[in-house]
Amino acid sequence: MAQAQQQTAITPVSINDLIEAVAAGLRDFARAPLYGLVFGGLFAAGGWLLIALLMVLGLPYLAYPLAMGFALVAPFAAAGFYAVSDHLERGEPLSWGSVLGGVRDAVRRDLRWMALVTGFALVIWMDIAAFLFFAFTGFHGVGPGFLDQLFSTPSGLVFLVLGNLSGALIAFSIFSISVVSFPMLYDRDVDFVTAMVTSVKLVLSSPVTMLIWCALIGVLMGLSVLSGFVGFFVILPIIGHATWRLYRHAIERPAEDDFPEAAAQFAG
Repeated sequence: MAQAQQQTAITPVSINDLIEAVAAGLRDFARAPLYGLVFGGLFAAGGWLLIALLMVLGLPYLAYPLAMGFALVAPFAAAGFYAVSDHLERGEPLSWGSVLGGVRDAVRRDLRWMALVTGFALVIWMDIAAFLFFAFTGFHGVGPGFLDQLFSTPSGLVFLVLGNLSGALIAFSIFSISVVSFPMLYDRDVDFVTAMVTSVKLVLSSPVTMLIWCALIGVLMGLSVLSGFVGFFVILPIIGHATWRLYRHAIERPAEDDFPEAAAQFAG
């Protein structure tokens, strides 16, 4: 059970802090590449499986929104990267048992409920995508002239604009409640509502930096999708490790949980 927590101190994040977090994420990935490649590969395999399932079910028009909607559940998938970065930061030896054990303990707490929130957001996004598709293209499905209709007709262009805009709004909303809530729920025993509130407070304290971070994640995830999900092998680990480092910079850890290595939060 998550326990009541005192007010969490939040440190605003600057552009330089974001750059340092990404650099630290790259170093973490370089120090333990096997874990990143395996977790990233599992995420990519999940993408291949879901796209194949949509094709079998005759729902190819949902492939793009599903692929882009992966960004909504990526923070939960990154829990393994938080565990690896946490071990590296503490100077503890890495093993599959310790990393998976850390993830398992977090899931037993409120991390699972936060995953449910983002999973529900993905379902809502897929419903909106389907509604927009049928509203602008009718119920004829994807025919030979679908792409031409999509890019050369007013209704197709409006569909593209509204679809991507609604997706961006949903993505930023989920980003705001999850940017540090997932690593926080991995790191300590708090309830998921407290973690979401803390995440939103961080976004409000550093809106420009957080908007840039959200846009960067969106672009990187988009490139990964365009690569046939192969990019997830590298991009997801970097984002996951960088998110942990950003969390450790922005959210003060209770004094009793401190350790000597934490003094250099972005140290390799």
